[in-house]
Amino acid sequence: MIMVGTMVITLWVIGWLMKVPYAARWNMTAILLVGVMVIHVILPGGHPLRMATGGDARFWAIFFGFGVLVWGYRKFLGALRTRVKHPEAPIVKSESFSPTELDRYARHIILREVGGPGQKALRDAKVLVVGAGGLGAPALQYLAAAGVGTIGVIDDDVVENANLQRQVIHLDRDIGMPKVQSAAQAMVAQNPFVTVRPYQRRLDESIASDLFADYDLILDGSDNFATRYLVNKEAVAAEKPLIAAALTQWEGQISVYDPANGTPCYACVFPEMPDPALVPSCAEAGVIGPLPGVIGAMMAVEAVKLITGAGENLSGRLLIYDALYAQTRTITVKPDAQCKVCGGKGLRRAG
Repeated sequence: MIMVGTMVITLWVIGWLMKVPYAARWNMTAILLVGVMVIHVILPGGHPLRMATGGDARFWAIFFGFGVLVWGYRKFLGALRTRVKHPEAPIVKSESFSPTELDRYARHIILREVGGPGQKALRDAKVLVVGAGGLGAPALQYLAAAGVGTIGVIDDDVVENANLQRQVIHLDRDIGMPKVQSAAQAMVAQNPFVTVRPYQRRLDESIASDLFADYDLILDGSDNFATRYLVNKEAVAAEKPLIAAALTQWEGQISVYDPANGTPCYACVFPEMPDPALVPSCAEAGVIGPLPGVIGAMMAVEAVKLITGAGENLSGRLLIYDALYAQTRTITVKPDAQCKVCGGKGLRRAG
């Protein structure tokens, strides 16, 4: 018994010095006790190792069982305390804004271009964000903070350590978690008055049409051209405005594509999918950390303007931001009558 006790104390001292979590230390202790019981079952009676570790497996079995009971009781008490301290009281949404919401959105409401009606429009809006990565992360955060009532996010990826340099909606503790779940938790923690719909899967043609039909506005923050062209195609078919952005290294671009209201679609401006070898990914070419925040926040601003009708949005204009040289330029873009996706619908609507 002294031998086993010494081993347990050694494990805990080493764990303390190495700052091993308590749960891991208890797991190691449990594994040690199970090993001792196995030794007692395998070795014959009177064996020196068996005698040095207590001589009888039943003693350790009772000790182990008692430990399990204590652990279960502590877990039960912890669950009860959590319920008492944090009762599951969902936010009740009424037709009018609560005092908390009015205070939260006060800086919006006092803006002449937004006001109460604009904030109500944000609350009633449904926005889908494709991608919860570099561009989606800041866009989602600001949409939630702004009070967009229903926010959908679709992504099939999980949080990785390499994401955290720029995908600020995710935390170190979220590594390994699906990005849509990590983002949803962060958004609800930021603003419990919004509804978040996470879709943990890749967007494809089998679901795009039905999914887009549930939303008023689409934001595309995907990181591959196949998805970008699919999003544009489905947004055109659904006649939903699309805010699309892209970035690499030090440069980002963003525009609003809405052929139903006289603008070009994404394919009008970029008719052919480029060779992947000519357009390296962020993992291959790198990207400066704050850049996705700049462009993603612009996406959220454009979304707020489209929903509230404030100011002029980027319809018909492609904004390019060069962070390395602190330059911004805007290019006028027009519908293409020969476009294979929208067929120049924007020309007819503009006319």
